[in-house]
Amino acid sequence: MNLKDIMLMGFSYLILLVFVLVGVAFLTLLERKVLGYIQIRKGPNKVGFLGLVQPFSDAIKLFTKEQTFPFMSNFNLYYLSPVMNLFMSLILWICVPFLSMMLSFDLSVLYFLSVSSLGVYTVMLAGWSSNSNYSLLGSLRAVAQTISYEVSLALILLSFLFLILSVNILDLMKFQKYIWFLFLLMPLSFMLFVSSLAETNRTPFDFAEGESELVSGFNVEYSSGGFAMIFLAEYSSILFMSFVTSMMFLGGNLFSWLFFLKIGFMSFLWIWVRGTLPRYRYDKLMYLAWKSYLPISLNFLMFYMSMKILIFIFII
Repeated sequence: MNLKDIMLMGFSYLILLVFVLVGVAFLTLLERKVLGYIQIRKGPNKVGFLGLVQPFSDAIKLFTKEQTFPFMSNFNLYYLSPVMNLFMSLILWICVPFLSMMLSFDLSVLYFLSVSSLGVYTVMLAGWSSNSNYSLLGSLRAVAQTISYEVSLALILLSFLFLILSVNILDLMKFQKYIWFLFLLMPLSFMLFVSSLAETNRTPFDFAEGESELVSGFNVEYSSGGFAMIFLAEYSSILFMSFVTSMMFLGGNLFSWLFFLKIGFMSFLWIWVRGTLPRYRYDKLMYLAWKSYLPISLNFLMFYMSMKILIFIFII
């Protein structure tokens, strides 16, 4: 790979990041609109035509507000945690397959699992470095929740990967040419969606942001740009998990414009769940991960492994 190829790849990734951030901006608008109509009200409709300029005015407002620092906080970690949080959620997008350029590498699912696991540390450090009991409790909850659901998420993904015998996201597209995995692995597809909700700390699993008991959770001491970065990281993760679920069990045909509709629909489901379901109880969240999802996903994994072995035996 020569210098021009590297420069072109960097430029392609930069364009992708710009579009992801614009997509995040309009996802916030979509969320406020959908939640508004669920609650029988309008949502943002004053700034620009139908409130279309609202996300940009919010961004300007957030980044021009005064930056506050808790007096007893660990300043360096406190300052860097939101930056690293956003950075982790954006470098996840490297493993999005592009047939023309970019890094369409063979180990993209492993890369996704590795980087999404690292995102836990930024949340933990953000809560701890604030030196506030509320933020520390919020970050501990988020870390325990994310680690619990990552185990079952990895096992659920393994069932999909055993069927295609590859860890390349692009291969999922080839194997779903005639039938979506949603119909072949329906229980696992629903479990993958619920685990993704828990991974992104969204309702009904948003215990890290329990307003009733933790004020605002791990981000309670953040204002201005720090809060905006945590906010952007969360919505970027929602978009990425929508992409992953679309690739995993909704066909994921990158050549079709329907693929983007699928991603939009999955993002809409994230918002719909938020507007519909109340918050889960924390002990039930843990029981769901360890007593329900873990044994079920292990059983399904053994079933699909044995099915694949039998197919090989019959072929040979």
